[in-house]
Amino acid sequence: MASVNTNIGALVALQNLNTTNRDLEVTQSRINTGLKVANARDNGGAFAIAQQLRGEVGAYNAVKDSLSRVQSAVDVASAAGTAISDLLIELKEKALAASDSSLDSTSRTALNEDFAALRDQIATVVSNATFNGVNLINNSTATIKALANTSGSSTIDVQDENLSLAGSIVTIAATEAINTVTKAAAALTKITASITNVGASLARLGSKSKALEIQSTFATKLQDATTAGIGNLVDADLAKESANLQALQVKQQLGVQALSIANSAPSIVLGFFR
Repeated sequence: MASVNTNIGALVALQNLNTTNRDLEVTQSRINTGLKVANARDNGGAFAIAQQLRGEVGAYNAVKDSLSRVQSAVDVASAAGTAISDLLIELKEKALAASDSSLDSTSRTALNEDFAALRDQIATVVSNATFNGVNLINNSTATIKALANTSGSSTIDVQDENLSLAGSIVTIAATEAINTVTKAAAALTKITASITNVGASLARLGSKSKALEIQSTFATKLQDATTAGIGNLVDADLAKESANLQALQVKQQLGVQALSIANSAPSIVLGFFR
């Protein structure tokens, strides 16, 4: 039927052109954003999963920050413990020298003054071994915890190592002296035990630092794997989209031409009245 009121061919051509334009819009959006799922309208299920995984990726940043802070505090404590161990070795040398009964009073006094200076230096090292407000060797922090997973249900705990004078590890007193043979011998016994104790403390701190480092590396790998998983869900294949774009552009041009031909069809009716 020839009609000027209803052009079925034009309607069909317009529908096809609109479909092509919608597909072209989707493809152009994927190319512009690099995402095949940019919002929930594109794919609700994939978008919801991706958002949950993005939350995991963000949480891993918090985990790594926590691990890094605690590891830094442990490393500061370990460095201070090493310095204390070195001081104890020097103190042992002074105490051993002072235990010699043949020393004259002048030499013994000089040794005692050196001993006191080194002893007081231990207290200075202990008080200054602080990172981010945390001191793991002055008995001010019982335990420090680092996040080990994104839910916060697992932590790596580091116990305080009290390296203060007159403690259970460094047993020499804050007023320890070697100005007599008897005191020097007593100090030598305490210093020898303290060296052993500090060595054990350093071993524990070193083990915790290594554990924190391993967990931080693992968290980074998990974060990278999760990020890759998000990419698999929502990233667009740009090579495929580029080829699709060219095909749709050709279809669009053909659709415009088909619509133009369909729109000219009613003009045929004029020939009937000539």
